[in-house]
Amino acid sequence: MAIEAGQPIDELKVTPDRFLPIRYAGASGDFNPIHTDKEYATMVGLPSTILHGLYSMAQVARALTDNAGGPANVKSLSVQFRGMGFPEKEITVSGSTTSVEDGVATVELVAEQDGNQIIRNAVGTAAV
Repeated sequence: MAIEAGQPIDELKVTPDRFLPIRYAGASGDFNPIHTDKEYATMVGLPSTILHGLYSMAQVARALTDNAGGPANVKSLSVQFRGMGFPEKEITVSGSTTSVEDGVATVELVAEQDGNQIIRNAVGTAAV
């Protein structure tokens, strides 16, 4: 993990396939049709099916975990959901270490897709 304030973390890039929302619905129990039925999603005014917000958050958690050297080092994570994520479009999670105190790094992260922030103001802490 980046251990100096201002140092960027390694970016995470992931492209969810069109079936991911269906698999995620099965895993999470959230079968809201805006995630799984394109016809329904467009009928209610969305451009297409959208990703589950918690899937997007999981990618932020994954980036923090990967940079922290594993899940045992992650101490906390908070996020703000700010936009819709879509299948078949790359998500990029980036961030930087803002401080290191008493063996704990604080990292600010953001998840973007097509230049739009889908998660912002994410803050995680990890043991270093």
